[in-house]
Amino acid sequence: MRLVFAGTPEFGAVALQAIMLAGHQIDLVLTQPDRASGRGMTLRASPVKQLAQAAGIEVFQPATLKDVVVQERIRAVAAEAMVVAAYGLILPQAVLDMPRFGCINIHASLLPRWRGAAPVQRAILAGDQETGVCIMQMDAGLDSGPVLLSESLPIGDDDTGTALHDRLAELGARLIVDVLARVPLTGQPQAEAGASYAAKVDKAEAALDWRLPAKQLARSVRAFNSFPGASCSLDGQVLKVWRAEVVAGEGLPGLILAADRNGLVVACGDGALRLVELQKAGGRRLSAAQFLAGTPVLPGARCALVAA
Repeated sequence: MRLVFAGTPEFGAVALQAIMLAGHQIDLVLTQPDRASGRGMTLRASPVKQLAQAAGIEVFQPATLKDVVVQERIRAVAAEAMVVAAYGLILPQAVLDMPRFGCINIHASLLPRWRGAAPVQRAILAGDQETGVCIMQMDAGLDSGPVLLSESLPIGDDDTGTALHDRLAELGARLIVDVLARVPLTGQPQAEAGASYAAKVDKAEAALDWRLPAKQLARSVRAFNSFPGASCSLDGQVLKVWRAEVVAGEGLPGLILAADRNGLVVACGDGALRLVELQKAGGRRLSAAQFLAGTPVLPGARCALVAA
């Protein structure tokens, strides 16, 4: 089919690659404007833009889709369908109505649970046992359209946000190719019962609050790996925590109960958390043994209740 593709991060790039390999004609790729990132705040193209340019596909980066001139450029493609995967901009009704088969979204949750921007992280934070991907016919609501195809997968006890994202991206790519081969399809309307909202992750959420149960903090470490990275504060220094595990232990929240090559054991509101991979500001990720070799920590020290 003749398609327009709209996506921005790696999740979208995986789907775009699969659609190209399936032989569809992608006449236009929409992606968000280049963003400044890194220490030098250099403008960087999105993963979707990089892939599209390498394939010789025209790229369009409007700041909004509400502008009539922008809409006319999209309309001129005369696409049979638009595929949307983590694009990041709202599609107005005029755009939703353009393609013959409408706009089809790849969403990384089992709708109606976790509608919104951060379904992967929210599923881990909530302790969900499973998640999945829904291919959805888009409507004017927030991830509320009929589901064309879905498939679930389990969330492992050690799954990080990155690992789960990558599995869901591959699943979404496979499912969208399946759907495109079979359109038009009749979707299953979503029930409103059980609907929940996956709010965008705020960096402030990643600060570990040692008054909370260790199980909850362990989920935070997993969910925020790789963005924005869970953090704690020790001796006035903010540390990123990339891996941690729940262990037995009790004490005042934030108290260091043990510090050895196996990790830093920190007392929580309920139980304790062993920090096994850490990173200083501007440094690299280190195992607990490597970290302690350069930064001695004695039991009895105390992490700030919440990182600054």
